[in-house]
Amino acid sequence: MCEELVKAGAILKYVYDPNREKCEKFSEYFQSVKIADSEEEILNDPDIKLVVGAAVPSERCALGLRVMEAGKDYFTDKCPMTTLKQLEMARAKVKETGRKYMIYYTDRLHSESAEFAGQLIRTGAIGDVIQVMGLGPHRLEEEKRPSCFFEKEKYGGILCDIGSHQIEQYLYYSGAKDATVVRSQVGNYNNPNHPELEDFGEAMLVGDNGTTNYFRVDWFTPDGLGTWGDGRTMILGNKGYIEIRKYIDVAVSKEQDHVILVNNNVEEKFDVEGKVGYPFFGQLILDCINRTENAMTQEHAFKAAELCIKAQMQSVKLK
Repeated sequence: MCEELVKAGAILKYVYDPNREKCEKFSEYFQSVKIADSEEEILNDPDIKLVVGAAVPSERCALGLRVMEAGKDYFTDKCPMTTLKQLEMARAKVKETGRKYMIYYTDRLHSESAEFAGQLIRTGAIGDVIQVMGLGPHRLEEEKRPSCFFEKEKYGGILCDIGSHQIEQYLYYSGAKDATVVRSQVGNYNNPNHPELEDFGEAMLVGDNGTTNYFRVDWFTPDGLGTWGDGRTMILGNKGYIEIRKYIDVAVSKEQDHVILVNNNVEEKFDVEGKVGYPFFGQLILDCINRTENAMTQEHAFKAAELCIKAQMQSVKLK
């Protein structure tokens, strides 16, 4: 998050974490950053306009409330909160302060292939979008995970956590402003030693514009794959379809960002790694300066959060 904002022109002034060792490791990468002695040192600095955070998921909303109360915009990692009560408080604080509560939905915002697919859709390459299907497999790497990763109250559940990527993409590509969760289910198939972990989840949604969404997320990427997950998105239109192979062209190439387009005129594959960039970050900086909403609207950011929490809340436990 910080890396792309700096590349887009932002100045990174402070870093803070209660664990000083983490700050020192961070400052090895961003050598000009100053390690703050407290959170208050950052919140009380009038030069700071945007605070970027990646707290434990259940604590992200509380941090955001403090940031906005201090008169600054907030940019948090996904999932942005874990309960509807937190979402209600965040919405109220945005309305009260006029500050931003932006969310890093990585799977789209930090993917050149996802950005390029959006450009194709806007040109009418596949006509009107009918359905978006998303696959979000991840490698567990249990030994590298902090304890909160396995505590459901803290990480929110698999649909709330990594499912948030999928729902945000669906809303973006389909143009839906709202949706109903038709069915959602979760399970722990392979981690009995971590009973609160959900290693599998799936959901189906129907948008207010008649479009549909199905997605599956899991922690079952096998060790033989050359990356952490074979993330894919399939977008069906009434005049064609798009497949996004984000992180690997499995068994063909370890290069990422492949987009396949098929319509009435072409059958074409685009390799867009290093060719599209990540426009969200520069747009976010300008939005903070100009009080615009070009990077992402606040309502879109919150609607994706709302739907992933609802999908989690009503999910059926598979056994």
